[in-house]
Order: sequence, then structure tokens, then C-alpha cells
Amino acid sequence: EASHVSLIIYDITGREIVKLVDTNKSLGYHRVIWDGKDKRGNIVSSGVYLYRIEMGGFTQTKKMVLVR
Repeated sequence: EASHVSLIIYDITGREIVKLVDTNKSLGYHRVIWDGKDKRGNIVSSGVYLYRIEMGGFTQTKKMVLVR
């Protein structure tokens, strides 16, 4: 079913880097591509980042590695 979706990238210390999605989405598969920039448009450095996705009652946080 359709629900509100939030997808946020954080650095390893927990500071928010960028909010990629913060809207209602319909049922189905969706793709989001992060261009490696923060919310001000600055390029971030290589390293470990966390992403957190929230939709409906579901929340998940995972690690990812950005390599330049």
C-alpha cells in the first residue's frame, strides 16, 4: 500500500548528510541514486556512511561504503 517514505544518509558519527526521499510513495519498487553530495551540494569524502529508510511501521538502518 502507499505510505510515507523517508530515506536519509548519515555519516558514521550520526550527522545527517542528505535527505534523499521524504514523500508519499505508491506500492512497488523504487530506485534512488545518491550522487555523493551533502544537502548543500558539496561532494562528501570516501568512507563509511549509514542510510536509514522509514516507511509505514518499518525502519531499517544499514552501512554502506562510498568509494571515489
